Amino acid sequence: MKQLTMADIEYSNRKKKTKREEFLDAMEEIIPWSQWVELIRPYYFNNTRGRKPIGIETMLRMYLMQTWFNLSNEGIEDSIYDSYAMRTFMHIDFSEQQVPDATTLLNFRHMLEKHKIGEMIFADVNRRLDEAGLVMHGGTIVDATIVAAPKSTKNQNGKRDPEMHQTKKGNEWYFGMKVHAGVDAGTGYVHTITGTAANVHDVAETASIS
Repeated sequence: MKQLTMADIEYSNRKKKTKREEFLDAMEEIIPWSQWVELIRPYYFNNTRGRKPIGIETMLRMYLMQTWFNLSNEGIEDSIYDSYAMRTFMHIDFSEQQVPDATTLLNFRHMLEKHKIGEMIFADVNRRLDEAGLVMHGGTIVDATIVAAPKSTKNQNGKRDPEMHQTKKGNEWYFGMKVHAGVDAGTGYVHTITGTAANVHDVAETASIS
């Protein structure tokens, strides 16, 4: 049993929960964690030598929150450090471990996309939310987030990732991919996620997400 800290005790005495905390509490109960972990396990990095890989469930929880709240790799990392509710959902004890970094999360996302696991997960969670009456189907809002990828060619292949592309946002250039999120206008829940190269215009994905 986890020992309560002063922060845990202080937080539990609040009179009101935030909408984010209520949402994460609902997802904690709805998601079949052990089933999803076993779904991912055959494809997950399992190094018998060297550093022990981060647990699948830890990475899965971080990936899901990044998607639900439409955050970049660096954004979700920072948010977990800042938010007690998100840190609690991650089941992280800072005396034992730290939040996985942005590169580790990017690699995890690529693995899920390669094996079409992300699509299966979100189809499953959408069905469970619908059955629980937690999605109000108030129309769809489409948003997109640029996820940066390494620009350097100093790697084993001597090349950049061919699936990543360059795009301009404002006065700055970015290299990477773009995550398009379909958000239920009634609840704010992200019900659909698609990934494209960064140079794909947001409008191009609207029809498939709405």
